[in-house]
Amino acid sequence: MRTRTSVMAAVALLAVTTGCGAADMTKQASPFANARGAKTVTLSVQSWVGAQANVAVAQYLLEHELGYRVDTVQIDEVPAWDALSQGRVDALLEDWGHPEEEQRYVKDKKTIVNGGDLGVTGHIGWFVPTYFAKQHPDVTDWKNLNKYADQFRTPESGGKGQLMDGSPSYVTNDKALVTNLDLNYQVVFAGSEAAQITQIKQFAKAKKPFLTYWYTPQWLFKKVPMTEVKLPEYKEGCDADPAKVACAYPHTPLQKYLNADFAKDGGAAARFLKKFNWTTEDQNEVSLMIAEQKLSPEEAAKKWVDSHESTWKQWLS
Repeated sequence: MRTRTSVMAAVALLAVTTGCGAADMTKQASPFANARGAKTVTLSVQSWVGAQANVAVAQYLLEHELGYRVDTVQIDEVPAWDALSQGRVDALLEDWGHPEEEQRYVKDKKTIVNGGDLGVTGHIGWFVPTYFAKQHPDVTDWKNLNKYADQFRTPESGGKGQLMDGSPSYVTNDKALVTNLDLNYQVVFAGSEAAQITQIKQFAKAKKPFLTYWYTPQWLFKKVPMTEVKLPEYKEGCDADPAKVACAYPHTPLQKYLNADFAKDGGAAARFLKKFNWTTEDQNEVSLMIAEQKLSPEEAAKKWVDSHESTWKQWLS
């Protein structure tokens, strides 16, 4: 996510069900990549569960409807662009916006092409639990955050309020925002999306206050209602200099990207992935099955596919 990019963005692809920070596996390629005439596709999987949901459904349909063999590779956000450019992976199904990589690979080198909208709009922000926001309505304005810093303090935050982030591999503006908005807070990384979810659930169970970097779409909102803190309004270009950012994160229509050669020569698989487009509700439905109901990605994908034929049939036409 550039913010998981400008913003933001499976963790042992499903030893744990979520987590935005994976090992760099750009050296890994599909075991079928050199099989002459084999119908194979290699998909990049980011480590947050929404991205896993995209890949699970795409993989299921590629295998069961189009007869492909699908390999998945877990890669962090920026290295995924390198792997895509080099042809180590064929497609990236959820990108939160990486302007530098887009300029380098899409516009300059032309080794990657835009594969169209995923259909989901992503947004990163700072959130407090709704039970705390109801008790203290003014906490939802960033200007009042210092007033509550003591209540958000943890042993890890060094006497300041804690702003909980996920994986250090996420590209976020949070440290700059804390500095530039003169906030008495310390950014503390949980380590992964999964670890962050665990901490949020623990805070919520005890009805403790917390302030966290979080994002939509995300299934956890159904389990732990959270309310966004209003940061200074986002305006185009306000996050251009990472060191001077003092504005909110944008709302980002999430994009798919394909390796340029695959987009041209990938046949039915490339056409299918370009048409792959679903809603936030669709993604959250599959994510919830994987992360909370503990279904395997394939089981979750099958369950969604069985009940949404009218949606995915359009992707095959």
